[in-house]
Amino acid sequence: MDEFNLSIEDVADSGIRIDKYLASALPEKSRSYYQKAIDSGFVLVNGKQIKSKYQTKLGDEIVVSIEPVKEIDIKPEDIPIDILYEDEDVIVVNKPKGMVVHPAPGHYSGTLVNALMYHCKDSLSGINGEIRPGIVHRIDMNTTGSLLVCKNDKAHNDIAAQIKVHSVNRIYKGIVVGNFKDEEGTINAPIGRNPKDRKKMAVVNDGREAITHFTVLEQFKGYSYVQFKLETGRTHQIRVHMAHIGHPLLGDDVYGKPVKGLEGQTLHAQTLGFIQPTTGSYVEVNAPLPEYFENLLTKYRKTV
Repeated sequence: MDEFNLSIEDVADSGIRIDKYLASALPEKSRSYYQKAIDSGFVLVNGKQIKSKYQTKLGDEIVVSIEPVKEIDIKPEDIPIDILYEDEDVIVVNKPKGMVVHPAPGHYSGTLVNALMYHCKDSLSGINGEIRPGIVHRIDMNTTGSLLVCKNDKAHNDIAAQIKVHSVNRIYKGIVVGNFKDEEGTINAPIGRNPKDRKKMAVVNDGREAITHFTVLEQFKGYSYVQFKLETGRTHQIRVHMAHIGHPLLGDDVYGKPVKGLEGQTLHAQTLGFIQPTTGSYVEVNAPLPEYFENLLTKYRKTV
């Protein structure tokens, strides 16, 4: 383990959640990484274990133990990918259902990154490390649709900045359980780790700001076809927000109920709009609904 010693000596660094402070002070790891490290006892403040919600104080002495990065040989694989847009800086792919975005324990091959490494050769940004080359944002394994990948570090920093200020246009389509009284609405509810199950996300008071706008496109018997526009991009945001208001995504086996014959949630990242890093022009890409999604709509329309 690598050990880092930090001191809170500036008033500007006090009164901040410890996980947020560490993500700023030691940016080589994410805030979620530090939350897990805190839960596992790898972060001590004044010699004592604390919780992620602990707020820093002047004079605090912080010791952080970080596991060194394990070298993993990620190999390019000749896996077909559906390219929606490509230029010198970025590539937008239409990710299929069931494909993991980047290698992780249990998924070191067959991922989108393996496929991109074969297609792009050495032209992928390196900011997110060897396991996530080019990856500037993610969509869940069983969510389909548009995913933007960066080919160089300049483009990565530019797109990451656009995502940070919520200027990337991200529109999803989904089928949810139940019907609505109102045709549109906004869910503004903070999202963080589920205190009862750290593998899940949940609406929690001390979570990060999360805003989802939704519009009901069609209603069927017991189900609704809905469009979502993301203002923020938290982990599992649409899935958590819809479950929170009593309309879980059809087939969501984490926040709703699994459906026989369906591979996870019925959610599609359709539209992705961004400013091209070099030209400054606006680019908008649309991924067509996958066949299984269209078939479900056809089936439910017959029940109206």
